[in-house]
Amino acid sequence: MIAVRDLYKNFGSVEVLKGISLNIKRGEVVSVVGPSGAGKTTLLQILGTLSRPNKGEVIVDKTAVNSLGDNELSAFRNSQIGFVFQFHNLLPEFTAFENVCLPGFIGGRERKQVEQKATELIDLLGLTSRREHKPAELSGGEQQRVAIARALVNSPAVLLADEPSGNLDSKNRDDIHRLFFTLRERFGLTVVVVTHDENLASMADRKIVMCDGLIV
Repeated sequence: MIAVRDLYKNFGSVEVLKGISLNIKRGEVVSVVGPSGAGKTTLLQILGTLSRPNKGEVIVDKTAVNSLGDNELSAFRNSQIGFVFQFHNLLPEFTAFENVCLPGFIGGRERKQVEQKATELIDLLGLTSRREHKPAELSGGEQQRVAIARALVNSPAVLLADEPSGNLDSKNRDDIHRLFFTLRERFGLTVVVVTHDENLASMADRKIVMCDGLIV
């Protein structure tokens, strides 16, 4: 599903990624671990097409994303990649349901289709009674579930998560960890998770350890 070849990324004179190569299989759940500053988030952002490398190639589902123009890249990202972050980034003025629907509307999909998918995800994630609540009225665990539903509303092939349980208590953290595997089975997702949580990292099919911009 994802192939990375000889990836380098600099920020000014600072070399953050120093020649990363890896393959991630379709339907695999992979964790990426390592100390702060290892390059984990930078790698995730490049896999998600949010950032371009200085050198190297990224192929996602047989598409060489480096070769896409900005508009093509935005369309590809919207349809093929879902993102979950430590801070949920929900829009406070919208309800949970509206937040989930937004990527579908941005992608120009039919309203009825988007709302049907959003309802399915909200029900699946146990948020049925909370769908009309705004983010400030939701717990941290509920907000993260809304963020996950939002990431999946366009039926992406890949789900990328950056410290998805970093702000949650132990119960919600465990629930979110199990949810990634439930979603993999339900939707055939390929999941890449950057985490400092050793429990989550160890649950993955494979753990990639990074240090100083390299896979070790």
